[in-house]
Amino acid sequence: MSSKSASWYSNVNPSVFLSTVMLIGVFLAIVILAPNSFDLITQQLNRWVTDSFSWFYVLSVAIFLILLIYIALSDMGKIKLGQDHSLPSYSNTSWFAMLFTAGMGIGLMFFGVAEPVMHYVSPPAGEPETISAAQQAMRVTFFHWGLHAWAIYTLVGLALAYFAYRHQLPLKIRSALYPLIGSKIHGPVGDAVDTFATIGTVFGVATTLGFGVTQINSGLNYLTGIEQSAQTQVILIIAVSAMASLSIFLGLDKGIKRLSELNLVLALALLLFVFFAGPSIYLLQTTIQNAGQYISNLFSMTFNLYAYQPNGWIGGWTIMYWAWWISWSPFVGMFIARVSEGRSIREFIVGVLLIPSGFTLIWMGFMGNAALHSILHEANAGLVAAVQRDSSVALFEFLHGLPFSGVMSLLATLLVMLFFVTSADSGALVTDYLTSKSENSPVWQRLFWTVLMALLAIVLLLAGGLGALQSATMLSALPFTLIMLLICWGLLKALRLDVIKMQALQAARITPRAIQNPRSWQQRLGLIMHYPHSKTEVEQFIQAQVLHAFCSIQKEFERRELAVEIIRLDEGLELRVDHHNESNFIYQVIARETLPPSFMADVQAAHAEYYQAEVFLKEGGQNYDVMEWTQEDLLQDIIDQYERHLHFLNLVRLPE
Repeated sequence: MSSKSASWYSNVNPSVFLSTVMLIGVFLAIVILAPNSFDLITQQLNRWVTDSFSWFYVLSVAIFLILLIYIALSDMGKIKLGQDHSLPSYSNTSWFAMLFTAGMGIGLMFFGVAEPVMHYVSPPAGEPETISAAQQAMRVTFFHWGLHAWAIYTLVGLALAYFAYRHQLPLKIRSALYPLIGSKIHGPVGDAVDTFATIGTVFGVATTLGFGVTQINSGLNYLTGIEQSAQTQVILIIAVSAMASLSIFLGLDKGIKRLSELNLVLALALLLFVFFAGPSIYLLQTTIQNAGQYISNLFSMTFNLYAYQPNGWIGGWTIMYWAWWISWSPFVGMFIARVSEGRSIREFIVGVLLIPSGFTLIWMGFMGNAALHSILHEANAGLVAAVQRDSSVALFEFLHGLPFSGVMSLLATLLVMLFFVTSADSGALVTDYLTSKSENSPVWQRLFWTVLMALLAIVLLLAGGLGALQSATMLSALPFTLIMLLICWGLLKALRLDVIKMQALQAARITPRAIQNPRSWQQRLGLIMHYPHSKTEVEQFIQAQVLHAFCSIQKEFERRELAVEIIRLDEGLELRVDHHNESNFIYQVIARETLPPSFMADVQAAHAEYYQAEVFLKEGGQNYDVMEWTQEDLLQDIIDQYERHLHFLNLVRLPE
């Protein structure tokens, strides 16, 4: 759409946007008009899904983790999430902070104390409230919040980042299915996939807002005596949404990034306080032991369905968690992809899979073991009773037994609120991407989704429909698990093709060059050690020498009945050879700024802007400069690269 006809709604994808809003409206109407019936139906459906498909969830999540490990260890791990020359957009610290806070930061605040205590009181197997039950409680907690959870997020994020930044497809869930359905992703099938992902994101964030304000309310009640009521929680939802709106207004770099970094600092402060104020040596010993038991039992826990001793525990915990992580994966995966451009696949998998998992295990280890220590060794029966009564107060009841409990409870309440803000603004950002034509959306679109999520949470909170919404979100995980398995298939297919091309570029037989004007060694040295060129000089070289070489080879290709196009780019030229249904050959020469060498004899030149005429292929920059090359040199290099491309196409055609 041209800028002349642009309007305030010009970036809206009507198929996804309107269908999402309509389906949310229908859901709200059903919940408001018949809340009890809808809640009953969703609960029964959830119970049926849990009983009938627990094996499917367990097997699927195991496949996700195994597949990621295989990709990271293979040659596929070398591939960049972007063109070969691309670099990460964010520092490691900022990157980790954003993916962590968007992923499950709020869950750690809610369940860090509550879950180990609940497993201690009601273990999946064995006697409750024993030393063995305490060990099992920590092992199970690690299992629910460790590698498997982040494997789900990593898989979706990897697929989206790869197809968006490597193959220039839209940053949407539909793009992950491109290897399977091709251009159909741009039609109704793609719209349906994105609509499904959008509804899951909206419902997931709204559910978190609705249930999460109960913990904030609990913290404020503990600190100030503010009544725990629906009215208070509505005000809190409005406050959190207003802060999220401000973050959205500031943008990804100034808003979400800075809030995420602040979250990480405050979370580390709370964690260190618990460590030093609590039984430090005990926490180190137990956490290391728990981690060892978790790793040594990882395989058996992965496939343990408690089939021989059915007691409903796995459905209420493990399957619930797997379904919850899967339902959140479009949201978290897309956000992680959004901030991960320029990293290699191996770096991405190791970073997203191991670093947040490691921090999560340390958090759960310190918080959970400190809580269990107070129960086992300090006879803190009040904590057990508080958790059984209301899990949202678990953290505050635990902090009550430590020094400076008032200050720390205030910090914890602030952390919970900030985690909600980052979840809400990240959710709005992702939802906007899914419902827009491009990433350049006006601010109102992101604010619209923030307001809609807040209204959804408020209406359901007042109507008593949050349980129904949670059940509906859990149900959405089953069909999306099928989509994720298709994503696995498509991702493997595309990555295998990329690896074949990478190997082909290295292994192709290059025909002998017909060197008409051989250079002396002095000339070759002078070409290598040339002084920097200005941007104007490089552009003139491209428009003269490179263009002439492109025109010469275009005539020869066309004589052999191949369609060849020369395209003028902002910074250079592109030669494109059309191979119809196969991968096209692309050869670009781009004027690219680079750093001057430190050994430059001319000091003034060393401080000037340094440009080179760099060769780009479809995969990105090739890190060599063709400035001052002759016509023959350029033509021979184009033929070399074209021969490698044909070698790649031949390998792809070979029967498996």
